[in-house]
Amino acid sequence: MDALDWKILAELQQDGRRTVTELADRVGLSVSPCHRRVRALEDAGVIRGYHAEIDPAAVGLRFSTLVFVTIRQGDRDSVAAFEDAIAAVPQIVGAQRLFGEPDYLLHVVATDLPAFQRLYDERLSTLPGVQRLISTLVMKDVIRHRPLPFGG
Repeated sequence: MDALDWKILAELQQDGRRTVTELADRVGLSVSPCHRRVRALEDAGVIRGYHAEIDPAAVGLRFSTLVFVTIRQGDRDSVAAFEDAIAAVPQIVGAQRLFGEPDYLLHVVATDLPAFQRLYDERLSTLPGVQRLISTLVMKDVIRHRPLPFGG
């Protein structure tokens, strides 16, 4: 990647809805070469997609929690079963596998505390291989969807 690719990425992180014409103007290219570069970045997997950022509270998801998960066994089959199971829970909007303990960090959204409690009792506590769940409430998002800090 060269300096123009970095500029394209920086611009798209700020506004992924820019037209190729706007993007080309902002990075100092004509439309066709800019379009080819964007396609190449997409094909290489550097650009993984384009998304709208939705305000959870605006769509009724006013409850947010982080759930730390420790699983009983860390073998390949247990990890795969757990990861497949969490992928099927739409209220889990983020998940990271961690080194050490706990094993996973899940970001879970719900309409309210009773809805989260039902989800916790009926789905989260029954996930395959779960040894322990620890939840903590999110007070507020301080930094959310910050652009990646790359030089360009």
